Amino acid sequence: MYMDEPEDREDLFQEIILQLWKSYGSFKGESKVSTWMYRVALNTSLTFFKKDKRKPDNIRMHHKMDVKDDNEASHKETQLDYFYKAVHTLNPVEKALIFLFLEGQSHKEIGSNLGITEVNARVKLNRTKDKLQEIIKKQGYEF
Repeated sequence: MYMDEPEDREDLFQEIILQLWKSYGSFKGESKVSTWMYRVALNTSLTFFKKDKRKPDNIRMHHKMDVKDDNEASHKETQLDYFYKAVHTLNPVEKALIFLFLEGQSHKEIGSNLGITEVNARVKLNRTKDKLQEIIKKQGYEF
């Protein structure tokens, strides 16, 4: 979700693996390994995202898909296309909230991974969901 291009996603994946490897020695066991991995991956993604945005040659060409098909798979693909376009307009924290929510994490787990309270995670997530709906509506599509 943090990178638009497949090459950038692969670079980010490799950077996450590298950071997990480098920071494994500092893992204190105070949380589950999966929670620690999420935090390392999330922090690495946010840092990587910020670095990518500072690059002056960060101009990308986006292809608009105007393929219309009456079958359900095409409809779902269209919904996903609008959803991902909307997600890419969110700030990094909002993207992280949505990502963790889509991973099936509870508000408590999301709060723990982002270093915020469970209540704050719930409020921020609801606001982010509302923001996504507004962005999608502005794009001219409603679910």
